[in-house]
Formats: sequence, C-alpha cells, structure tokens
Amino acid sequence: MVMMMFQLRPHIHILQYQYYHPSTTPKSAYNINNISKCRRREAAALSVSLSLLLFPSSSSSSSSAVASTSASKSSSSSSELLFLDIPNSGGVKVLDLRVGSGDVPLHGNQVAIHYYGRLAAKQGWRFDSTYDHKDENGESVPFVFVLGSGKVILGIEAAVKSMKVGGIRRVIIPPSQGYQNTSQEPIPPNFFDRQRLFTTIFNPTRLANGEGSTLGTLIFDIELVSVRHQ
Repeated sequence: MVMMMFQLRPHIHILQYQYYHPSTTPKSAYNINNISKCRRREAAALSVSLSLLLFPSSSSSSSSAVASTSASKSSSSSSELLFLDIPNSGGVKVLDLRVGSGDVPLHGNQVAIHYYGRLAAKQGWRFDSTYDHKDENGESVPFVFVLGSGKVILGIEAAVKSMKVGGIRRVIIPPSQGYQNTSQEPIPPNFFDRQRLFTTIFNPTRLANGEGSTLGTLIFDIELVSVRHQ
C-alpha cells in the first residue's frame, strides 16, 4: 500500500509531500501491519520536497495576497496546514491560500483561471503556466473553459466549482482525476513540455511495473479570475 502525506510549512512557503512505501519505510511511519508481497516488489517510493512558487511577478497582486495569507496562517498555533478532501471528488485535495469574495461558478458557466501546473513524478517540474501565455500586448491570458463540459481534467473541475472569484487554491490531483488521455485540457502549448508530460504519465513500462499511482499525480495552483453566466 502506498500512503501519501502532505505538509505545508507556510513560514517558508514550501509544500512537502512524500510517498511512503513498505519496502523503504519503517513500520513506525504508518499503522499497517500486513503488506502483500507484490506491493513490496513495487518501485521504490517517490520522496519529493517541492519549493512551489505560487504566482510570478507578473501577477503582483496575487503574489502579495498569497504572501500575506501565508504569513497570517504561519502565526497560527498549528504547525501544519492540512489539505482537505473535496467530497465525491475521487480524492482531490485542496488548500485555500486565499478565499475569494466573488461569485461561485455553476454548472454550464464559463470560467477563467490562472494556474501553475506541476508533475509530482518529475520532482515538481512545472509543465505549464498561464502566466507564460501572452497576448499581443504581452498580457497573461487566463485559461477559459465551460464548467461541466467534460473537456477539462476532473480534478480541476472539482476544485474550481467550489471556489469563489478572487480565490487562490492549491490542488493535489490523483491520477484517476488527472489526465486520462492526451486530448484533455489544459494542454501545454509547448510541444516539448507536452511530450514530456504525456510520455511520463502514460509510460507503458512504468505503468506495467505498478507505478501508476505516482506517475500522474498533479499539483495545480489555481486562481479563479472570473465567472460568466451562460
């Protein structure tokens, strides 16, 4: 059995998460006594510590908001901030970095978001960011989609539909709620980034070795920019 633990240390703005595997982890790390032999032969656990930049300098207002939010949370008596499971989402976990004050999107609404997308299996490699998508004036172009259209990976839909405009949320998306094929959005516009992303997630050899539970795990930092009622 593979167990996932999440920890955010707000005072240094680092998200840490580790995959614990029976073959490499002491029994004191978890309360499971009976581990099947086939699980013991699975690939060694992925152990990653990511320093995730929330939003780039091109979005100074978001950066300031996230920084102030993290600073206020760091003064809390709790040393850890836990991700929360979204009910009926298939295991999507979220941490609100800033709660918005605008509209909550409804099924069929057109929403615009900014995001950073990262791949856990590549040590938090950033495969895409809407802040790199520029228009003719050099302005960052948000990603726009219709909520409930089925064109976007389920983990993003699950996270966005419970946000308010202006909110910023960090999202951990398990493989079952991430990319199931190469046509699901958002798709990195850069060919090499796109190729690296999909050849990692859908690597047949590693999938055959039982690594599917780690290959497709995604980390998104999402800001809900606007909602347009259809």
